[in-house]
Amino acid sequence: MSIDTISTSTGSVTGDHGTEPPTGSAPEGRTYWSGNADEAELAHWDAVATEVATRLAVDVLERDRANLDPTNELDLLRDAGLVNLLDPAEFGGGGGHWESAFRVIRILSRVDASIGQLLAYHYINAGNIGFTADPATQAEWHRKTVAGRWIWGDSVNPTDPDLSLTQDGDAFRLNGLKRFSTGASAGDVILVNAVVRGGDHDGTIFQFVLDHDRDGIAYLGDWDALGQRLSASGSVRFEDVLVEQADILGTVGDEPFSSLVTPGIQLAFGNLYLGIAEGALAQGTELVRARKNAWFLSHAETYRDDPFVQRVVGEFVSSIAAVEALADRTNARFDRIIARGAEVTAADRGAIAIEIAKLKVVSTELGIEVSNRIFEVTGSSSAKASVGLDLFWRNVRTHSLHDPVDYKKLEVGANHLNGELQPISLYT
Repeated sequence: MSIDTISTSTGSVTGDHGTEPPTGSAPEGRTYWSGNADEAELAHWDAVATEVATRLAVDVLERDRANLDPTNELDLLRDAGLVNLLDPAEFGGGGGHWESAFRVIRILSRVDASIGQLLAYHYINAGNIGFTADPATQAEWHRKTVAGRWIWGDSVNPTDPDLSLTQDGDAFRLNGLKRFSTGASAGDVILVNAVVRGGDHDGTIFQFVLDHDRDGIAYLGDWDALGQRLSASGSVRFEDVLVEQADILGTVGDEPFSSLVTPGIQLAFGNLYLGIAEGALAQGTELVRARKNAWFLSHAETYRDDPFVQRVVGEFVSSIAAVEALADRTNARFDRIIARGAEVTAADRGAIAIEIAKLKVVSTELGIEVSNRIFEVTGSSSAKASVGLDLFWRNVRTHSLHDPVDYKKLEVGANHLNGELQPISLYT
């Protein structure tokens, strides 16, 4: 690995936080997040992310082909301060907003969408401190996360049969298998959802946090997709894993504020796909500018002057600009909803979910379109494995299968026509 560690964090960037809350427990509104990012905050985290992306770009193809857990890459995120961007400043975190975090995901994904995905899931997983945890315990969870520079993986894939918890005195025992456990094998802690079978809490879904090396956890290393190869998304098996009361973050339900976690991860996806499209266009632009001559039937002297090449590139630039505007608007709206805390209503939650679904639809199609058709203007030489232009398509094609985009179109259409909202789930 040629990645070096960096330290570009300049301390906390608080943006428009207003009066700081007490440090013993979360404020009465239930969340430490408030206000929106100002230009200084956005510029700071954009610069940090750009520096990290520059380091990742040095050997991105080599690392993709090695298909190893991204240990060095995660250290890069830690040293840059990106891991704790969303943790409140009073606990040593970056004091940043979700808008800043989503932009960081986008910037990293222009170069290495695997690392963009890992950081996106970390933000959402650790974000459950604010969404799920009892306000009285949030401060301690933030402190531990910042002190340990924890990266949060997860094992919550809802398409697998639920993991089961059985009572063991005052504690529980966890058993089962989960596929697609992003970041679990590479991170420091794992966020897990599991249903209690029997006992006083029968049927309750607990959300809890386990340290990476807890006895009984086995990482199967079976992630072999064609893209997102460094996202550490293999399966995890749990065999009689001890889950103590102190490990429990909270319970999973459909309360509006806590369930904002699902629109949050969908918004992260929208920014990730946009970043991939931007990265494909950026590399494609470099290749076109470097090409000599032009197609023999063209009246232009070089490919960059060919009207057909310019037409395709103009289409991509315009489409990216439109999706970027939607993403920026939606990212800022998400912070405004989050800041309402316990006052968030089901209607609030539904409205932001629809806005995010719109972004998911157009960003998915944009990412696939640009990463596929960019080859039309870069030519046959760009299909060489050594060029690596295929990495963008492989990544977006793999991750965009996370949940069918057709159902996002259905979600938007049903709302537009009939005012309907989909049932709350880990996908909607």
